[in-house]
This record gives sequence, C-alpha cells and structure tokens, in this order.
Amino acid sequence: MTPPLDLQRALSELIGDAHLVPCPLPGTELSLWLLDADNMDRAFSPEETRRILHEPPYWSFCWASGLALARYLAANPQWVAGKRVLDFGAGSGVAAIAAVKAGAQEVVACDLDPLALASCRANAELNGVQLGYSADFFAEADRFDLILVADVLYDRANLALLDQFLTRGREALVADSRVRDFQHPAYQRLGILDALTLPDLAEPWEFRKVSLYHSRRP
Repeated sequence: MTPPLDLQRALSELIGDAHLVPCPLPGTELSLWLLDADNMDRAFSPEETRRILHEPPYWSFCWASGLALARYLAANPQWVAGKRVLDFGAGSGVAAIAAVKAGAQEVVACDLDPLALASCRANAELNGVQLGYSADFFAEADRFDLILVADVLYDRANLALLDQFLTRGREALVADSRVRDFQHPAYQRLGILDALTLPDLAEPWEFRKVSLYHSRRP
C-alpha cells in the first residue's frame, strides 16, 4: 500500500529515511499508518533529533493509552454505542476509530495539529470508517455524550483541561500512563489496562500500565 503522500512527506522532512507503513494493532481489528519500526533501531543524527524535538510526529505512533482505550471500547461498546463522541487530542485517531467500530452514532476527532487531523483522515480511510474533524475543542458546542482523552496528560500543564472536558460532553473517559494517579474530585479511576506504544519505544514497564478514569457531569 502507498502511504498518504502529505504525511509521508512531513515524516521524511523530520527523519530522512523513515516510512509510514500500515500496522495491525495487537488485540484489535484496527490498523494504522505508523512510523516503521526499523527507524527506532538506529541512532538519530543531531539534526534529526533537533527536528523531532521541535516538531514531534506524535501522529505517527500509536501511544499506549490510545491502544488501551481502543481495546477497552471494543470490549465495552456500551460506552459509545449510539452516542455522540469527541476524541480530544486525537493524534492518530485510534480511539475515535475504535468508537465508530463500537457503534457510536457520531465521532469527531479533535486535534490542534493539522498533521494529526490528516493522520486521522488517512487512518479512518484505512479502517473504512467516517469521522468528523475539529481543530478547536472550545469552538465545539456542548452536544457530546462522551469525551475521549488518551495520552494528553504527559504535559502536566494539561491537567487543567480536566475541568474543561465536561463543558462539551456529559461524560469523559481519560486514559493515561504518564501521571500515575492524578487526584481530581470529579474523576474516578476505573482500573489499570496493559498496553504498549507502537512502534515499540522500549519504554519502562510503568508506561505500559494505563490508568482509565471516568467523570460524569452532575
């Protein structure tokens, strides 16, 4: 299969010999266009490192929390079946696509990064589903039944967003492996899920333990 040209071009500008390849996700029926694993087995040049740090291609990975949330929705479709869903910080779109597959009425992939939204489009096409797209969460109306959030809390400044998710949806599911057990009175931890980032970054074991939290608007 030929990778999406715009995404391949963007990736090549960061990592000269990198390729996007369609990758089946373990424990799911989904596939995503991801950075080929061979490029994770070599040292990056100083210039590549600088470019990657300046403009990380988050969208070319399936992060552990997104994979865990996708598996959770497949096993528990009642969370999304027949509902209007927004995937905040969608990245590759894995949680959004999983929500459609689990029977959601409507799913909007929301991300500030235009390349992430392009990745969501390409991955939706790869999986034969349709998504809506948004670049501005706060421009969305308060009309969603559920807000999905995965791999967003790696930046602790984003913890303040926990107060904002329920301004656009009646419930929120938050999956995260970076903040071990955040304390917020509106959120209850449902459990811990196992997953890993693809391509495999050989992350410490604690980053393969994904906490899942739930909040409901009073």
